[in-house]
Amino acid sequence: MKKQLLCGLIGLFSAHGALAMDLMETYEKALSYDSGIAAARASLRAQEATADISRSALLPQISAYGDANHIDSDGPNQDVSYQSYGYGVQLTQPLFRAEAWFAYDAAQLQTEAARAEYNLAQQQLILDVATAYFDVLRAADALTTARATENAIQRQYDQAQERFDVGLIAITEVYEARASYDDATARRIAAENELDIARERLARLTGEYTEELENLKQDFPLIQPVPANPNEWEQTATSQNWQIQTAIKRLQASKANLDEARAGHYPTLDLNASYGRQRIDGLDSRAPGGAIGTSQFDGTTTEGRIGLSLNVPLYAGGGIQAGVRQQRASVDVQEQNLNTTRRDVRVNTRSLYRTVNTNIEAASALDQTIVSRRSALDATLAGYDVGTRNIVEVLDAQRAYYVALRDYANARYDYVVNTLGLKQAAGTLSPQDLMELNRWLSESAPGIEALANESDTIEDPTTP
Repeated sequence: MKKQLLCGLIGLFSAHGALAMDLMETYEKALSYDSGIAAARASLRAQEATADISRSALLPQISAYGDANHIDSDGPNQDVSYQSYGYGVQLTQPLFRAEAWFAYDAAQLQTEAARAEYNLAQQQLILDVATAYFDVLRAADALTTARATENAIQRQYDQAQERFDVGLIAITEVYEARASYDDATARRIAAENELDIARERLARLTGEYTEELENLKQDFPLIQPVPANPNEWEQTATSQNWQIQTAIKRLQASKANLDEARAGHYPTLDLNASYGRQRIDGLDSRAPGGAIGTSQFDGTTTEGRIGLSLNVPLYAGGGIQAGVRQQRASVDVQEQNLNTTRRDVRVNTRSLYRTVNTNIEAASALDQTIVSRRSALDATLAGYDVGTRNIVEVLDAQRAYYVALRDYANARYDYVVNTLGLKQAAGTLSPQDLMELNRWLSESAPGIEALANESDTIEDPTTP
């Protein structure tokens, strides 16, 4: 009987239609639609470009120049008037710029932090998709049980009305049945709303409103986490969790920024080289009194230069010292953020490990509860037939049976989501986990008609 009921349970929760889209299809749609993962990807590209910009300060700077000038000089001994034209190329190669080196180190570490954030965003998308996917199934199951409860209580209400009409029961039992039916109707309406909301949340990730989803198979195994030791999960999370890795890289980048601020006191040394041509036209000298002198020159000169440029900062208004203090405080902030992240990850990992095991135990207990609740319902119906039980007890037994069905399904969904959350906390969650989970989904679980027929038997056995 137990196996039949469990088969029927899966059938009841699959009775809301032929399931179509599976978990991997949902994830693939979210990959191309979700704005959160797109923003993380763009942030990584932007930070990679920032690192390239920082590196450019260490590489040669080459530029071309050109100029044209008219010079008219009046002096006590002569007047000079001519035109000059020049052009050429110049190169500057930084030889020692500690500030630029530390800035480049900081940019590289920021890039690694952005890459860790992107990996975290990928894992978060996996978890978000799975959570939204199974929340739709969870809401659909809740609606199915709400409708089944409403239908069963309606039958009890109709039977109570018939019994009252022939004088077998008092009007109070009719009122009790009516009140329970109204309550079940309200719960069904609320369940319909929750299903609509769950579908909206899934559509936010995928961009599509999907009516039908594949559900878990009846024989989906609930396996304890491996390794079966919370300390080992904690150690893995400490070394692989992407939140911790991001915080570590940010701390390292902040320390590099501190070194950059300190480097403001250091001298800089550059190699400068240039090569160009200069042409002078119309140069003539006029002696005092307006007589034209004999010195005239038209021609082109070529000039090449190479040298070193040293700059030693002496005083910058206190800005360098203030910058050092600022960056030292930023390092303290990042250190505390890292400590907080590590503590949160440790607590979250150990909590999820225990929660997953609790979900397994709860599902096992609810598995048996379904059988017990059905047996109790059958006994209550039989007692009501012989007059030892009243209508309130029958209604309570019916509600308890459907609640057990719903809670069992929720325990399985909780197990799936919390298992993925545990892997994310440990830093090991990947699309492969969704692929393995997807193998346990089916378009049509067995026993759809079984529980539908079975639920129809939850009524007064004396009714023809």
